[in-house]
This record gives sequence, C-alpha cells and structure tokens, in this order.
Amino acid sequence: MDSRRDFLTTLGVGVFGTALLHGQGQGQAPTPAPAPARQGSQFLGEGARTAAPPPPVRKVKTTPLFKSPEGYPNGIAVAPEGLWIAEQQTDHAVLVDWTGKLLKTVPTEAKNSSGIGWGDGCVWMAGNRGGYEGIFQTDLNGKTVSHRQIPLGPPDNGGGCHGAAYVDGKVYIAALRLRGILRVDAKTWQPELLIPYSVQRAHGIAYNPADNSVWMVSGTGDTSQTAASMGLTQYDVATGRVLSTAAFAKTDCDPHGLAWYKGELYSCDAGIHPGWPDDISPTHGSIFKIDFV
Repeated sequence: MDSRRDFLTTLGVGVFGTALLHGQGQGQAPTPAPAPARQGSQFLGEGARTAAPPPPVRKVKTTPLFKSPEGYPNGIAVAPEGLWIAEQQTDHAVLVDWTGKLLKTVPTEAKNSSGIGWGDGCVWMAGNRGGYEGIFQTDLNGKTVSHRQIPLGPPDNGGGCHGAAYVDGKVYIAALRLRGILRVDAKTWQPELLIPYSVQRAHGIAYNPADNSVWMVSGTGDTSQTAASMGLTQYDVATGRVLSTAAFAKTDCDPHGLAWYKGELYSCDAGIHPGWPDDISPTHGSIFKIDFV
C-alpha cells in the first residue's frame, strides 16, 4: 500500500487543461474570467479547482498476453487487423494480430520510438532522440509522409514525446517539454488543446471514446525497479479534469504504451525504463491487458 500511496501523492494538481481556441468567428464574446486570460485562449476547469472532489483511486491487475516480435515494445495502437507496436530499438512499426502473429513490419525514420498512433492509412511514430524528435507520419511502404515537431516551440526542436494516439484526424501527444497532453490537427498541425500534467514521468496515452477521456501512463520517477512506481491518470478531454487514477503493484507488468480496444485497456512492457538496467522487468517485451479490480 505504501507504494500506491506514494504514487498518488505525486499526482499533484494536474486538474485543469488549457484549450487553445481561435477567437475569430465564434459569434459570441467569451464570458469574462475572474483574472485576465490570454487572448484567444480558454482555461479549462477554472471554477472547479477547489470544488471538485478528489478523483477515485482504482486498483489494477495485469495479464501478459504475448511477446512483441522484437522484444522492446514502447507504444501500441489498435488497427482493424490487430495491433501496431512501436519497437524502441529498431524503430520499426510492426503489425500483429491478437495472438501476437507478425503481419507486417514498417521501417520508420523515428529514433528511440516512444509511442505510436494509427490512422489515415499511416503509422504516426513518436521520436524521442536529439535531431529526431516529433511525430513521423509513415505510410505502409516505409515512406515518411511528414515529420513534424511538437508545436509551441522551436521549429527545429519541439522536444521529445513519450506517447501518441491518432483519433479522428487529431493526434494526441504526451509532450515532455510542455508537460502536457497536446492535441493537434493531423493535417494543419495546429495545436487545439493542452491538458497539463504534474506527474514526474509521463508515457503512453490512449483515448476512450466511451466517455471522451484520455488516459496516460504516469509515474513517480522512482528507480525502485518495480512497477509499483507506475500508474494511470484519466483526464476529461472537455475540461482537463482528472477523473480517476490507478496505481500498479510490485508484481504487475511495467506499463509504457497504452490503447483501448472494445472497452478494455492494453499496454506493453518495453523492458527499458529510466534508471533501471535493461530487461529488469520480469515481463519485458510483453503486450498485456489491464483489468480494474
């Protein structure tokens, strides 16, 4: 219980998000805020900071399903055929069915891949190494369609990212420099929404259409070499409010990527973790299921 309690303490505030909205053409002036706000921006959840009750704490159980083809899965995304996996060491996007059978391998130009999305006939790989940060949109022949930096930063270095998800023409990014979940338009690459996080370590993200929430793998930064320093945070996309949290036990798989499929949550254990020797996790390389108990 101590590890779960320590994890929940580190969640901090993180209970409001910032939506970056164009002020033109709205037809109605925004409601005046108690404090000055930046022009063209709306701060979500301002009125609920003190009124909102603490988010519920959930317990999880993890069940390994199969190993990834190359053994270092650092991101997952659901596709009609099965599951796309971002392999961290080779930077391949590999497609498997739900038994783990390899269906396709796509090379990408991302480096130290730390997240993946699937949509519009492409994989969207999150690069996380100097000179190769940002999102690499890659077609199924391995051609880079676009390479874009994370917005709101230097044009040649938007910082690293530890998670990505493609949802209906939008890309959600766990943006390390911004310390928030950023949503951008996949075609224009304009930022639309920022949900700040306060956890020390952020990783895979997954959108749940059932309740319009986005989930993120969260962590304390503890180097205890157990999954107990890891957890999940669920955010309301409309308000940025924290809806729930969850903490992992010492015996659970170490979560990195994240994806929802048919109302159930899945993750992957990359076998590489900051501060840990490689392959220290007993379930490294596994794709696993997360159940709430």
